[in-house]
Amino acid sequence: MSGTPPPPGGFVRRVGLFQATAINMSQMCGIGPFVTIPLMVTAFGGPQAVVGFVAGAVLALCDGLVWAELGASMPGSGGSYVYLRQAFRYRTGRLMPFLFVWTAMLFIPLIMSTGVVGFVQYLGYLDPGLGRSAGDLIGLGVIALVVLLLWRGIEHIARITAVMWAVMIMSVLLVIVAAATHFSPHMAFTYPAGAFNVMSNHYWLGFAAGLTIGIYDYLGYNTTAYMGAEIKDPGRTLPRSILLSILGIMAIYLLLQIGTLGVVDWRRMADPHDIASTSVASAVLEETWGRGAADTVTVLILVTAFASVFTGLLGGSRVPYDAARDRVFFRPYEKLHPRHRFPVLGLATMGVITAVGFLIGRHTDLATLIQLLTTVMVIVQALAQIVALTVLRRRRPDLPRPYRMWLYPLPSVVAFAGWCVIYGYADENSPGRRPVEWSLAWLALGCVAFLVWARRERVWPFGPKETDEEAGEVRTALAGRGHA
Repeated sequence: MSGTPPPPGGFVRRVGLFQATAINMSQMCGIGPFVTIPLMVTAFGGPQAVVGFVAGAVLALCDGLVWAELGASMPGSGGSYVYLRQAFRYRTGRLMPFLFVWTAMLFIPLIMSTGVVGFVQYLGYLDPGLGRSAGDLIGLGVIALVVLLLWRGIEHIARITAVMWAVMIMSVLLVIVAAATHFSPHMAFTYPAGAFNVMSNHYWLGFAAGLTIGIYDYLGYNTTAYMGAEIKDPGRTLPRSILLSILGIMAIYLLLQIGTLGVVDWRRMADPHDIASTSVASAVLEETWGRGAADTVTVLILVTAFASVFTGLLGGSRVPYDAARDRVFFRPYEKLHPRHRFPVLGLATMGVITAVGFLIGRHTDLATLIQLLTTVMVIVQALAQIVALTVLRRRRPDLPRPYRMWLYPLPSVVAFAGWCVIYGYADENSPGRRPVEWSLAWLALGCVAFLVWARRERVWPFGPKETDEEAGEVRTALAGRGHA
């Protein structure tokens, strides 16, 4: 079945399995590995950096299983908002879903801003004389173009995404093939002394930094969960799109990481004055097939970076819609475009925050931006959602689950531990930047905004006074499900 009919004036289910997987993979891959391979090498201090990508893959897979079960059970626009709403309304009422939307309005655009930073970095390979001011203006122009392209119906966007996904796959495969033709096992597998000294605090500090970078590279496996109301047969399509995209990107990343280390000396990647530290994929092509090939693939990488920002804002802009419609967030965010049926204010807001995040990343550094966005999302999304899965299994055993987590609860435990490691080491890996304090400050500001919102709406903000009808339980958990 293609799913139950959408409510009048609501979203339309037009995204199938291939398009859903393409949306996830475009967001996951994007510019990520092309700019973070040098960061990973620097964090680990050698080619043992591949451990970071493996650890990130394990965390993404375990966390992806959480998203798969929740997304299949409650496919609505907004992703985590829907799940947290159902799980925590018995204790905290509207607080947890409100805080999730509040934090998502920050960390999703920050993720997109890293893609724009990477875009400008690789553009600098084609134009070495590109100044900082010119790069800033180009990045802001890219963000404006993305928002403009998203200002249309989902059926047109799905076709655009499929084309950009093909370009992304082509650019990655070209880098992998080029590296394979000139691969040096000695360069890839010769490690410095003490590289795997697990008794050293230095190793675990590097591991935590590498895990943060690794999970950042995999972020996006949940993009279609934010679009649950627009997915055909979501009970089966959502879990499959999540798992297929994680497994596919896992294979691509390992080949890309190992291949790159076998062509470009890792010391070059750790040198901030070397082109390999900012445009490592271009450096691989230059070393193997020459400058002309490097320029061509760099153009494809620019398209890939653009695609990642495009798909990320596509899914992220849907987050506040359901919350506003259910009276759990500011009401203006429930407005859809009268013709193309997309959330107008959500897209506009995230476009603006993406621009601000881009400027922050340009005038600090990319590693700091990654640490900030991961710490912001840990408490209210990552950890809370894992808890929500267990809560719903206990409180709502009657909730139909077309997909159930394999080996439950082991993946939940592994994912919870991984996110705790990322959060616990965040300040040490960003000395002087204090990402944990910034994340807590944003959370505290969200609590204030929640109380202001509750007063304006004249609703009881906490506890079980919220009824099933107010929670939208029937609509999001039953009518929104796209399976028999």
